[in-house]
Amino acid sequence: MKQTGRFLFGMALLVSVCWLVPVYLIGLSALGPPDAASAWPKSLLPGAFSLETLSFFVGFTGVWQAVLNSVIVALLTMVLSVGLGAPAGYALARFDFKGQDLYRVLIVMTRAFPLAILALPLVTRFIAVGLYDTHLGVALVHTALALPFAILVSSSLFMAIPRELEEAAWTLGCGRLQGFLRIVAPLALPGLAAAMVFSFVVSWNEVFAASVLTLKQRTLTAYLFASLEESPLHFRFAGGFFLILPSLVFIFAVRKYLFSMWGIANR
Repeated sequence: MKQTGRFLFGMALLVSVCWLVPVYLIGLSALGPPDAASAWPKSLLPGAFSLETLSFFVGFTGVWQAVLNSVIVALLTMVLSVGLGAPAGYALARFDFKGQDLYRVLIVMTRAFPLAILALPLVTRFIAVGLYDTHLGVALVHTALALPFAILVSSSLFMAIPRELEEAAWTLGCGRLQGFLRIVAPLALPGLAAAMVFSFVVSWNEVFAASVLTLKQRTLTAYLFASLEESPLHFRFAGGFFLILPSLVFIFAVRKYLFSMWGIANR
C-alpha cells in the first residue's frame, strides 16, 4: 500500500510539474521586461518585475474587444452546456429505455469527429442562417464540444443521488419539478459546477472554430492566432498569460464545489 501511495504521489507530482512549468515560464516572461522574453539562456528565477509587456499587450488595438468576445462566448457556452446537459443527464439517470448504453457511447463518439472536417459545412450553413461571425454561432460549436462531458458528468451525479429523496418530496406535496429544484439541484451543485468550469475552459481555449467562424467578432485565441506571425515574442507571452489567467481564477473561485464533488472537506 505504501509503495502504491508513493507511486501515485510521484505521478501526481510529475503531472503537476509538467503542467506548472510552462505556466510559470509564460508568467515569468509576461511579468518581465520585453527583452526578457527573447533572452537566452532563460533564468528560472524571477528577475526584474515589469508591467511593460502587459501594458503593451492590453494597449494593442483590438485586444479588449477580443477579450470581451471570449467572455461572452464562454458564458454562453457554459449556460448552454449545463442547460442542455443537465436535463439529458437527469433523463439518463432516472429513466430506463432500450439502447441506453449505446446512447452513452454515441455521446462520447461525437468527440471523435475532427472539427476540421466539419469546418466547411459549418461555415456555409452558418452563413445561410445568419450565425456566421456571431457570438452565438461560436458558442453553439463550443457547446457541441463541451456537451458530452456535461451530459455524462450530470448523469453520474444524478445516479449517485438516491431516488428515495425525490419520492419522499413527492409524498410531501412537491411535484417532480419542485422536488428536483428543492432536493436534487442543491445536491447536484458541485458536479454541475465542475461541468460549468469545464465548459468555460473549453470555450476560452478553443481556437479552430473561433478562427474559422469569425471575421470581426474574433475571440482572444482567434485574435492571437491571426496575429501570430506579425506579433513580437513578448506580445505572444502576454497573450498566453491572458489566456491562462481567467481559467485559473475561475477554477479557484469554484474550488470548494469541485472539492465537494470528490468528498474533500472544505478548509
